[in-house]
Amino acid sequence: MTVFDELKARGLLAQLTDEEEIKELINNGKATFYIGFDPTADSLHVGHFMALCLMKRLQMAGNRPIALIGGGTGMIGDPSGRSDLRTMMTKETIDHNCECFKKQMSRFIEFGDRLEEGSSKALMVNNADWLMDLNYIEFIRDIGVHFSVNRMLTAECYKQRMEKGLSFLEFNYMIMQSYDFLKLYENYGCNMQFGGDDQWSNMLGGTELIRRKLGKDAYAMTITLLLNSEGKKMGKTQKGAVWLDPDKTSPFEFYQYWRNVADADVLKCLRMLTFLPIEQIDEMDKWEGSQLNQAKEILAFELTKLVHGEEEAGKAQESARALFSGAAEGADMPTSQLKEEDFRDGVIDILGVLTASGLTASRSEARRAVEQGGVTVDGEKVADIKTAYRPEQFAGDGIVVRRGKKNYKRIIMN
Repeated sequence: MTVFDELKARGLLAQLTDEEEIKELINNGKATFYIGFDPTADSLHVGHFMALCLMKRLQMAGNRPIALIGGGTGMIGDPSGRSDLRTMMTKETIDHNCECFKKQMSRFIEFGDRLEEGSSKALMVNNADWLMDLNYIEFIRDIGVHFSVNRMLTAECYKQRMEKGLSFLEFNYMIMQSYDFLKLYENYGCNMQFGGDDQWSNMLGGTELIRRKLGKDAYAMTITLLLNSEGKKMGKTQKGAVWLDPDKTSPFEFYQYWRNVADADVLKCLRMLTFLPIEQIDEMDKWEGSQLNQAKEILAFELTKLVHGEEEAGKAQESARALFSGAAEGADMPTSQLKEEDFRDGVIDILGVLTASGLTASRSEARRAVEQGGVTVDGEKVADIKTAYRPEQFAGDGIVVRRGKKNYKRIIMN
C-alpha cells in the first residue's frame, strides 16, 4: 500500500488541489510540505494530533516537514472557526510558546538544524522572520494586488465573523497566510501545504499567489477534522482542552480521555491517529461488546505512548485498570490533598470529601450523588451520607473516590 493509499484508507483525506500530482510527490518522498501552528498557548493539544501524525507518516516516507510557527500571524489571530476576536499576545509569550511546541513535536518528527539537500529532517520556521519587518506600501502593491476582495468575502473562514463584524486586522490574515506559502516556496522549496479542512480557502490563496507571482505550481491538501459521532470536535473535556503537556493534562488523564471515547468513535480514532497496521484495525471492525473496551485500551495506550512514552503509557494503563477493578494501587491518577481545616472534630464526612476534592461543586450535589448510588471509595459503594473518615485513612496512598463512571481522584492528606 502506498503512502497516499494508506492516508485514504485511514480516512484522513478531505480536499486536494490535484490528486495525481500530490500522490506522485508524497509516494516518492518528493514533497517538502508545511503545516502551520498558531502559538496561542504554551502547549499543543489534541486538536493538533492529526497534523502531528500526518507529519510523522510523511516524514517516514521520505518527505520533509516544515512546522511553521505563526509568530507573525499570531500577532493578529486566525479568524477561521471563530466568532470573536482572538486575544493579542506579546512577542515574549509567542517565543516561549514556540519553544514548548518544538519540544513536544520532537516526539513525533525528527528535526534538523538547517536545510540539507535530500534530507527529510524537519525544519521549524517562524513567519515573524519575514512578516514583522514588512513595508506596508510595498506589501500591498506587490502582494495585495493579486487578491480580489469580492472573492475573499466568499471564503468560509470569514463567514462566521461577518455577522459580528470582521475587523480589517483579521481580514489581512488570508493574505498573510498566502504570503507564508510564497516565502516557504522561495526559501525552502516548499511545494505543498497541509492543514485542517477549515483552512481550505486560505490554502488556495497561497497556491494561487505562487502561480501568479512565480508561474509555478504548488499544492494543497486538507485533512479531515477530528469529530466525534455527534459532529463535535474531539479533544475537549469539562475541564477544557486535552493538552500534550503532562503538567496540564497528566498522562493518566490523557489515557483516560481516549479510554472513554464512545463505541462509535474508537475504530475511527484507531485508523486516523495510531500507527497500527490498517489490516489489524480492519479486523477490529468485527469486535462487539466487551471487545470494544479492549479496542479502547489499545487506542489509549498507543496514543499515550506517542505523546508521553511507553513507560508513562504503561503506568497510566495500570492505574486505569486498578481503578476499574476497585484497587488502589494505581499511582498515576489525579490526586487531591485534604487540609487539616477540612476536618471537624477529627473526621470528615463523605460529602466533605467529595466537595473538598472537587468531585462535586457543593454538598447538596454530593448528597444527591451518594443517595443515587454513584459514589464508591476504594471500590466499595457508599450508601450513607454520614459516612466519615479520619486523617490517618488518607495517609500513604490515600483512598480512591469515584463519582459516576468517569470522575475519580486519589485523596491524600496534605
